Amino acid sequence: MKKTIALFALMLCLLSAKAQNTAVGPSEKLVYTATYNMSGILNELAQVTMETSAVKTSKATLLRLKCTAATYSKWDSFFKIRDLYESYVSPVSLKPFLYKREINEGGYYKYMKYTFKHSSGQVKSQKKKKRSNGTIWEENKNVSISSNTNDLVTTLYKLRNVDFSNLTKGQSKTFKVIFDNETHTVNFKYLGTETIPSALGTKTCYKLAITISNNNVLKGSHENLLWLTADANKIPLYAKFKIAVGNGELKIKSASGLKH
Repeated sequence: MKKTIALFALMLCLLSAKAQNTAVGPSEKLVYTATYNMSGILNELAQVTMETSAVKTSKATLLRLKCTAATYSKWDSFFKIRDLYESYVSPVSLKPFLYKREINEGGYYKYMKYTFKHSSGQVKSQKKKKRSNGTIWEENKNVSISSNTNDLVTTLYKLRNVDFSNLTKGQSKTFKVIFDNETHTVNFKYLGTETIPSALGTKTCYKLAITISNNNVLKGSHENLLWLTADANKIPLYAKFKIAVGNGELKIKSASGLKH
């Protein structure tokens, strides 16, 4: 189960777009239930929450994109997860300026911080990990990125500004995401629309099949799927994934503060 919630997040963070932000507002909250296959049975293990808020600085007002994951209390004694992902971006273009990730999973600890330097095509990276003796190891470096590379959380929200009306069934595109100081090329295939039930009611969704071409985390060709509502909000409604050690799902529980 190690890093399972990180994989849930990665399932969602697969697309990016240069379009202006028309789908995401500053007071949105999406809550999900994460399930994982244990001995052939899907168990509800954790809650994933995605929230947006406006943050004022001395120079501008930014949009904070925050994603947290926490196991339900009954699972904490087995494998406790308390993860945080957040990014500070332009509310208009969703261009990222600062990204933070703090992972606490069953005694495993990692902290990542990215400061984006878009003019030079660099990310200033700070990485911290906990050794077996409890001390913290730290690494600082600069990572080169292309102009269309975003962090995990920013990409998650940029996908909702993709104009799916311009895609034909079976069409594929690739996008880049920086994760753990490496750039990953992600491919999604548009499979058309599908109407599915959910906690928000029955919704028509855009259905996508997901692969990562330079990473073997996700298994299978059409076994990693994502459904986005086919409306102006394009919220992630449902996701299925398959990895080497099992499979799971992410289902929406509630949504509030939507822009449309």
